[in-house]
Amino acid sequence: MKLIVGLGNPGTKYVRTRHNIGFMALDRLCEEWSKTNTLSSWSLSRKFNAETCGGTINGVKVLLLKPTTYMNASGQAVQLAAHFYKIPPRDIIVVHDDKDILLGTLKVQFERGHGGHNGIRSIIDHLHSKSFHRIRLGIASTNPRKMQNTASFVLRPFGLLERKHVRLLIEKAEEEITRLIQS
Repeated sequence: MKLIVGLGNPGTKYVRTRHNIGFMALDRLCEEWSKTNTLSSWSLSRKFNAETCGGTINGVKVLLLKPTTYMNASGQAVQLAAHFYKIPPRDIIVVHDDKDILLGTLKVQFERGHGGHNGIRSIIDHLHSKSFHRIRLGIASTNPRKMQNTASFVLRPFGLLERKHVRLLIEKAEEEITRLIQS
């Protein structure tokens, strides 16, 4: 079984913000994969403190997880689901925003540190491991002035001109996740 985690913050206040691009990517996965595979709809799991969507993709069991614990405590939900289903860290894929990568750019990494990302820090702390896959989705602006206040920047919605880049980036993420679950 593969656990695919999208990082973000719950609530309508954060829906289209940069920090929630991990949630956006998982929403697309659930929508697209449901067209050709058997997947459940999103449902709230109090057991995992997360929204979940699960099923089988090309013969591989998957659980999509969007923690409802807020970004900085994401590790709680990941640890609960991984422990319950006995999923080792190497079978976990985490999709998240990265302010150090230009918008539209994607990086896939395995067994890396948190790089200052509090959601990743929480997951590493709760799993006692960094041996999981990360799909880092770039959200950085080409205008450094926009990024002077990191908290303000990541909690702002994407601009109209940025949305095309976001859509294409999420499509790339879907391709990478599909590749990773098959390996």
